[in-house]
Formats: sequence, structure tokens, C-alpha cells
Amino acid sequence: MLERWEAGSAEPPHSHPGDDMTVVVEGKMSIQFYTKTDNGLVADGGEVVLNKGDVGYVKAGRIHDAKYLDDCKLVYVHDKAFGFVAEN
Repeated sequence: MLERWEAGSAEPPHSHPGDDMTVVVEGKMSIQFYTKTDNGLVADGGEVVLNKGDVGYVKAGRIHDAKYLDDCKLVYVHDKAFGFVAEN
């Protein structure tokens, strides 16, 4: 699946039912992983920045967000039907 995102846009914390691989064709983005606790979501590690040519991988069910730092063109590869589960 090919997607385009404008600089400054973002996706809130969410997960997918299957593994997700993202290839950055153009632009720069960041991903933050989270762990769900009794007190809500807590950042899990540092922010991961992906530049043109980088590949990111998110395991099924792993909570993460996405921020698009530049205009981006991305190719997504999913091992199951695409799904988006909002997390709070």
C-alpha cells in the first residue's frame, strides 16, 4: 500500500492486527512505541526516526504512534488485512 503524508501530520497511538513493515520512499518520519499500564500509555524506549531509504518494522499488536516530520511517501507491507486499533 502506498501512502502520502504531509509534514506536521501525525497518527495517535494505535496498533495493527498483523506485522507492519514501512519503507520510507521520500521524507522523514518518527515512531514512538508505548506500553499499556494501569495508568495509561507509557513511552517504551526512545523515538525512532526513519529517513528516506529506511525500513521500519512493527510487530502485530505493538502500540506505536507516527509523526511525519517532512512530506512523506511510504510503502506499507502488512502480513494480514490492514487494521487500525486506536489505543488510549
